[in-house]
Amino acid sequence: MLKRTTAQTKIAKLRKRIRIVQGGTSSSKTFSIIPLLIQYAIQTPNSEISIVSESIPHLRRGAFRDFIKIMEWTGNIVYTSLNKTTLTYRFTNGSFIEFFSADQPDKLRGARRDVLFINECNNVNFEAYQQLAIRTRKFIYLDYNPSLEFWVHTELLGQPDTDFVILTYKDNEALEQSIVREIEKSREKAKTSEYWANWWKVYGLGQLGQLQGAVFTNWKPCDKIPTEAKLIAYGLDIGYSNDPTALIAIYQMNNEYYLDEVVYQKGLLISELSELMKSKGVSKHTYIYADSSEPRSIKELQLNGWRVKAAEKGVDSIRYGITAMQEHNYLVTKSSTNLIKEFRSYMWDVDKTGKQLDKPIDAFNHAIDGIRYYFQTQNKTTRKYYAA
Repeated sequence: MLKRTTAQTKIAKLRKRIRIVQGGTSSSKTFSIIPLLIQYAIQTPNSEISIVSESIPHLRRGAFRDFIKIMEWTGNIVYTSLNKTTLTYRFTNGSFIEFFSADQPDKLRGARRDVLFINECNNVNFEAYQQLAIRTRKFIYLDYNPSLEFWVHTELLGQPDTDFVILTYKDNEALEQSIVREIEKSREKAKTSEYWANWWKVYGLGQLGQLQGAVFTNWKPCDKIPTEAKLIAYGLDIGYSNDPTALIAIYQMNNEYYLDEVVYQKGLLISELSELMKSKGVSKHTYIYADSSEPRSIKELQLNGWRVKAAEKGVDSIRYGITAMQEHNYLVTKSSTNLIKEFRSYMWDVDKTGKQLDKPIDAFNHAIDGIRYYFQTQNKTTRKYYAA
């Protein structure tokens, strides 16, 4: 059931053409904007509304799924009006809402609209925003986590046609208490590390931060795995309640590696993981590299016919695995939304003075750990280090 929150009340008060919603994690930015767009579509016949994000997979797993859920909860949905292929919904009064990605040039320079919502606009470049904005007649919503200063701060904030609001998890009364407790753990971590102090500032308080020092910059998104690319391995990191189980397919073509997210899910028993892998067509002829500290899980998967190998580990295995991964370039499928989020969020830790440490944070690393298990096992330099 949809519950009206403080976040939605605050957003509903924005009246200017450009409506900027800056917020921390779980502040329900997107989940608060979409009901307002639905209400506008119902109350304003023949209105044309576009919801845009960085990629189609990101939309399908985020804003589009939220839209369907909200339409169902409010009793407004007519399933024959929903086209899951074209990602459009047409209301009986002639209004429609369309979903498309900012990586589609024909869409950016295509038809005009009344209302625009760019979801997580910090992942969309300023040129794309401009192309969309000049084709929007009435008003624009922009939402984002303020991890770094970008074009919203330099080009839009403070302009006379711009409204601005900051939200935090406390503005979302519908948030489960278990999630609240997880978020607030970071407040304690903030007392011990500059990285976590910044994290709390950005994701806890919704304030502009300075999260810098990404571990991996040697990657970029791609549409799909080329047919010529060869599947060489899978990387598996096993989680359960707090952490997801992540399985990543690793392909190679020429001197580049392609990565594709196969599984990223919490609460999976090994038997359930095995069935999920079968349903997703995971090859039983290809090795799966997993954490050697999970011997029972590895054995159970082996008994189910999977070629699972325990990753070679030793002193400083994380740092050496990262070094092995940094020797290559990666193309990540746009459907791998969780892996992309990890690559963007996995940072070198820093001490209280802001000095970068020679170790990464222990967060945003589940899919990355699976990939690391493969590369640290294959890397000859790492093997020599372990043998010493």
